[in-house]
Amino acid sequence: MHAPTEDHWAAVKRILRYLQATTSYGLHVTRGSPLSLHGFTDADWAGSVDDRKSTGGYLVYLGNTPISWKSGKQCTIARSSTEAEYKALADGTAEILWLRSLLSELQLSSPPMTTLWCDNLGAMFLSVNPVFHARTKHVEVDYHFVRDRVAKKEIQVRFISSKDQLADVLTKPLSSTLFAYFRSKLRVESPSSA
Repeated sequence: MHAPTEDHWAAVKRILRYLQATTSYGLHVTRGSPLSLHGFTDADWAGSVDDRKSTGGYLVYLGNTPISWKSGKQCTIARSSTEAEYKALADGTAEILWLRSLLSELQLSSPPMTTLWCDNLGAMFLSVNPVFHARTKHVEVDYHFVRDRVAKKEIQVRFISSKDQLADVLTKPLSSTLFAYFRSKLRVESPSSA
C-alpha cells in the first residue's frame, strides 16, 4: 500500500475482473445435510517473500457445506513445513472445538469425533506422538493443545493428498483450472448451476 508497483496494480485489476465476473456466485446450502463436522488445514511454508512467514488456513464443513474458514499470515516464522502445518492444524482444532460448543448450545448433536484433514505427514504424526522434541514454546503449546484433543478423541487427524487438499485454495496460488475445481468443492456456484 505504501509503495505499489505495476505488479500490484495488475493483481488488483485481476481481482476486480474476477469479482465482476462472479457477482452472481454464492454459497449454496442444501437441506438434509448431515450435522457432522470435518475440516481441512493447510499452510504454505515461508511463503511471504518479505518476512518468510507462512500463510495458514482452515476450512470447516458442516455436512456438505463450508461454514467456517480462515486464511492469514501466521504470527511466527516456522522453521519447517511441519511446524507451519501444525500451527494451521492447531488453529483448525480451536475452530472446530468452538463450533462443536456452538452446536451443543443450539442443542444440535454431532458425532463425538471430528476429522481434520492435513496433507503433511509430519504434522499428522505429531498429533498422536506422546514424545515432543522441539525447543520453541509456541510450537510446544500448539503441540500439547492438539495432542490433548486427539487423546480425548475429540479430533482425529487424517492424511489427505495435496491434490485433494481443499484448504489449498486459502493458502496458495492455484491454476485457474484447479481454482475452479476447488471453488466447486466449496459449493460456491452461480445460481444457474446450483
